Amino acid sequence: MPKDHGIGASPKRREDIRFLTGTGNYTDDINAHGQAYVHFLRSDVAHGKINGVDTAAAAAMPGVVRIFTGADFEGVGGIPCGWQVTDRHGEPMQEPAHPVLAQGKVRHVGDPIAAVVADTYEQARDAAEAIELDIEDLPAVVDMKAAVAEGATKVHDDLNSNLCYDWGFVEENKDAVEEAIQSAAHVTTLELVNNRLIANPMEPRVAIGEYNRATDDSTLYTTSQNPHVIRLLMGAFVLGIPEHKLRVVAPDVGGGFGTKIFHYAEEAFCTFAAKAINRPVKWTSSRSEAFMSDAHGRDHVTKIELALDADNNFTAVRTETYANMGAYLSTFAPSVPTWLHGTLMAGNYKTPVIYVNVKAVFTNTVPVDAYRGAGRPEATFQLERVIDKAARELGVDPIALRRQNFITEFPYATPVAVEYDTGDYHGTMDALEGIADLSGFDARRKASEAKGKLRGLGVNCYIEACGIAPSNLVGQLGARAGLYESATVRVNATGGLVVMTGSHSHGQGHETAFPQVIAEMIGIDESMIEIVHGDTAKSPMGMGTYGSRSLAVGGSAMVRATEKIINKAKKIAAHLMEASEGDIELKDGQFSVAGTDKSVAWGDVTLAAYVPHNYPLEDIEPGLEETAFYDPANFTYPSGAYACEVELDPETGKVTIERFSAADDFGNIVNPMIVDGQVHGGIGQGIGQALMEGCVYDENGQLLSASYMDYAMPRADDVPFYAVDHSSQTPCTHNPLGVKGCGEAGAIGSPPAVVNAVVDAMQSGGHKVDHIDMPASPSRVWAAMNK
Repeated sequence: MPKDHGIGASPKRREDIRFLTGTGNYTDDINAHGQAYVHFLRSDVAHGKINGVDTAAAAAMPGVVRIFTGADFEGVGGIPCGWQVTDRHGEPMQEPAHPVLAQGKVRHVGDPIAAVVADTYEQARDAAEAIELDIEDLPAVVDMKAAVAEGATKVHDDLNSNLCYDWGFVEENKDAVEEAIQSAAHVTTLELVNNRLIANPMEPRVAIGEYNRATDDSTLYTTSQNPHVIRLLMGAFVLGIPEHKLRVVAPDVGGGFGTKIFHYAEEAFCTFAAKAINRPVKWTSSRSEAFMSDAHGRDHVTKIELALDADNNFTAVRTETYANMGAYLSTFAPSVPTWLHGTLMAGNYKTPVIYVNVKAVFTNTVPVDAYRGAGRPEATFQLERVIDKAARELGVDPIALRRQNFITEFPYATPVAVEYDTGDYHGTMDALEGIADLSGFDARRKASEAKGKLRGLGVNCYIEACGIAPSNLVGQLGARAGLYESATVRVNATGGLVVMTGSHSHGQGHETAFPQVIAEMIGIDESMIEIVHGDTAKSPMGMGTYGSRSLAVGGSAMVRATEKIINKAKKIAAHLMEASEGDIELKDGQFSVAGTDKSVAWGDVTLAAYVPHNYPLEDIEPGLEETAFYDPANFTYPSGAYACEVELDPETGKVTIERFSAADDFGNIVNPMIVDGQVHGGIGQGIGQALMEGCVYDENGQLLSASYMDYAMPRADDVPFYAVDHSSQTPCTHNPLGVKGCGEAGAIGSPPAVVNAVVDAMQSGGHKVDHIDMPASPSRVWAAMNK
């Protein structure tokens, strides 16, 4: 029977009670007494010189408190980048200034020029329309290859060029890869695009700044995935506020998907303005504003080559990628196409040599940063598409080709500088073949053809690196912060626990899953455990939530802190039972003396800790509270195999996903229901990228897909019911829970599965199409079939 509590059980998510009944506490639900509202006047041109900003008429309008421009932020720090990449020549990347409000130039549509603070939002918006701008249009650079061409207009006049960095990895492999390609029996080459995406979480971004003149304390309420990092970046590098004078609170957050990791100008502005006017200042993004101010995702153009020997063994991989940074460097942007992408180019395969080149480029577009998967979807799409193309060129089964080249011995050191500790890629493929009913595909294809439709099957594998650690390694790679996690476990006198964690929940189910772990360790009911997160005044310094790190890193910190609690509690229990500490066992909430019938309940021990009438005071202090910081020794490496079946209407090009199957290895699993939900959501986002979503600029840098009228988001009827399996489990060897992370897998493994299926469907109809770029929209598919 399935468990009903503890690790491995699937209790309903406790946080859903407030989410589903409308009683959550989101940032826009917070309203401070006497607050003012801000509206940002944003650039409607992609590139221009600011000759003048006349605010006189606007300042005289009703309700206007103050209007800020870039001049008000002279001497204030700019928005910092949290990761520095060193190029293949040993030179640091070009790192331009990123002012809170534009100074001298605007560099993308949506760049904030002025901010109007007024008594009401409507008054602020109306006044912003009265500001007179004198902006001299400059040529915009949008295409990445054109941006780095000789004589291209520079996004930043003080930089040498629009090339942020030219990164090579692993540089010493470069000649060996060239030699392997030249001597290969077969080389498959593919040029492809990882389309630019807009994250679109359910809740748009919000920022509320408060200032207490009596204490000189500032508080920011914000929709953030990592409030401690926002406090660090904004306090130390932008506004110069000591951390003990700055509190950052991220309450309930309605989705993040990476786009809420980063420190944004609006957060710094609201904090700055609240002090400047001695009044709370609130900003709530509109959806259209989010399209041109939230960091975008992906946007890579790649050429990949796969070399094989005469027996179809992989011998080398080489890629050249242009990665769009947009107009400025967002918080983690430089790391995404390099260390989160290049290090995963081995995939699940034992390829001897690999070389990855990435040219990061500044353009007059919204900055690009991590989006669900962050670098790993880009790597997986390249590798799995070129393998599928190679199988077709060689006339071999695509699953057999993958199986032949799977890594089978662990630990395995890849040629791109990471070491996989565990995995079973044949096991996940076996599971996939079972749940996907691949043996019945031919019959389903014939049934589709009888209706005048084409049916395609796409299969692929993926591996990802989660946890983004250890700190000493990422520090060498350019990270400007540690990537540990923290937890404080406070036990109350009556036995209940409050766990304060640096891992932030914005939909993942932390308040349910974390108590399952601690309850299992102690043997108490999960209802006795409360999870506190999202407030820098309550939790110890933490790094937040992204990269599927919450359980593997944050959960491990909780385990370490709870172990300290248990060790101290055993000392108290030993004293109460007049026994040796080494003989004390804890099971089902009872401390007992091994080999005897002596026992004392968890609650009796915790009470003794706070009411120390009979207590070993000479040995330990009263109280029961411990803190632990956990810095993992390695990434974790979830992996899996996915299969997608599509039906294609050759008359219209419309693609319908008929079946989707996912077999994943996430190591040990705490809550299977939550894992299923994470996979479902990720696959939905991957399907969106593969078939529907695409952020498009014209040659002048105007955002053409600036609303839901032009940016297609997947709806319920665009996705099928999924078959999900995670029975193949190879536990991680270097964290105490043996977990690997599940939050991004679906978004990583699904795009190549879908595109492989679309290409297979077109091929089955006699159309010689070997690739189609995402999104595979009806018009694009129809055009490909009717060249």
